[in-house]
Amino acid sequence: MRWSGRSGGAWQYQKVLEYVTAPDDPRLSDYTRLRDVELRKSLEAERGLFLAEGEKVIRRAIGAGYPVRSVLTTRRWLTQLEDVLGDATVYVVTDEIMSGVAGFPVHRGALASMRRTPLPSVETLLKAAGGRILVLEDLVDHSNVGAIFRSAAALGVDGIVLSPRCADPLYRRAVKVSMGAVFSIPYARMDDWYAGLAQVRQTGYRTLALTPDQRATPMDAVKLGDRVALLLGSEGDGLSSHWLEEADEAVCIPMSPAAMAAGVDSLNVVAAAAIACHGLMRSR
Repeated sequence: MRWSGRSGGAWQYQKVLEYVTAPDDPRLSDYTRLRDVELRKSLEAERGLFLAEGEKVIRRAIGAGYPVRSVLTTRRWLTQLEDVLGDATVYVVTDEIMSGVAGFPVHRGALASMRRTPLPSVETLLKAAGGRILVLEDLVDHSNVGAIFRSAAALGVDGIVLSPRCADPLYRRAVKVSMGAVFSIPYARMDDWYAGLAQVRQTGYRTLALTPDQRATPMDAVKLGDRVALLLGSEGDGLSSHWLEEADEAVCIPMSPAAMAAGVDSLNVVAAAAIACHGLMRSR
């Protein structure tokens, strides 16, 4: 069924509505088993897609230039998105079918299958970015990656470089936690972890390794130049010894003596990233 809508008296878009009545309908295969991480990683890589969940995130993905493959929604949510869907194919289902396909209740009412676009090379990103970037080493939790992107976008970070093993920022959970901030900040992925920092430094960035070690330079005391790359390590172990040794300077977020005495000697990586990003902005 082809359906058209009006905006300001002019016909501006025409989309295909397909009413689907079974959760195993092959037309919905982009949306199946959203909580099966390994299946989703394989399927999305094979098809070159990612999923955006909810009206705000879908709008931000479309606004960032990602093409729409299709949309899965209920009748109630269709009118909320009609102005941005263009000629996309829209699968309309009941709430029960939506939950059956996804594997859980989709409270935001709409999912969009978006086509991935090519990432820039690390060299291209570093040359184009401004003076403040993050470099993430082996953060494997999608929620943490999404939250760091959100903080980075809110606090004016110019770009993010990912080590090869970092979680995918366009995985559904990362996109959701970031509230679509993954679409607003450029990022690239290293091909070579071992030599990756050398490439960052060769482009003129001074590398600061964030560590819980209180002997490091306090973040609010470090001298920030025109180009600074802040290195953040994995959720459990932090930065590798290789990156710590190769960085230009180790920096820390000072902890209160009372907290240290009570055994609280560090912050989780998301909180640390937000505080450190705020610190990067003090000289801008």
